[in-house]
Amino acid sequence: MAIEITTATPDDVEGLAECAAITFPLACPPGSRPEDIERHIATQLSAGRFATLLGLPSHTILCLRESGRILGWSMTVLDQPTDTDVLDALSLSPVVELSKFYVHPEQHGRGAAAALMSATLERAARSGPPGVWLGVNQENHRAIRFYEKSGFRIVGTKRFRLGDRDEDDFILEQSLGVI
Repeated sequence: MAIEITTATPDDVEGLAECAAITFPLACPPGSRPEDIERHIATQLSAGRFATLLGLPSHTILCLRESGRILGWSMTVLDQPTDTDVLDALSLSPVVELSKFYVHPEQHGRGAAAALMSATLERAARSGPPGVWLGVNQENHRAIRFYEKSGFRIVGTKRFRLGDRDEDDFILEQSLGVI
C-alpha cells in the first residue's frame, strides 16, 4: 500500500486521537506511570484537543495515511519558544517548533517516518524561519537516532512535565534551507 501525507482537517480529529493514543506511550520513558500517560492522552491528545489545535493559525498538523487510515502525524508550531532552557540552547532564531512527531508501529522500518519528516521539514522551511527545533525524551533512543539521521543535532536539555514528574528531554535543532 502507498502512503499519503496530507494536511489535517476537522474530519481527521478522531483518527488523530486514535493514532496518538497508540503512539504517545511508545515515546514515554519506561518509568512513566500509566495513569500519567492516560491523563496526558485524555487532555492533550483527544479529538477535542485536536479540533482546538486545528483552529490555531500557528499550528500545522500533517497526517500520514495508508488506505485512508491515519498511521502517523506531525505538528509544527510557529510561535516562538518561551522556555528559557530552549531559548538558551538554540543557535537559530526565529524557529519553527516540531512539537509532535509520531508514527504507528505498523509503519516502523518502512520509510514512512522519513517521508513524514521530509514533508514536515519542507512545510517548516516554507513558513520562513531559518531553523526548527524539537524536544525528545533522553531515554527515547530510537527517536533520537531517527532525528539525528534526519539532520537534527542535540543542543541542550529541558524538562517535560508528565503527571507530577519532570522528564528529561534533549533539545534538538536543525537549520532549514529556503524552499
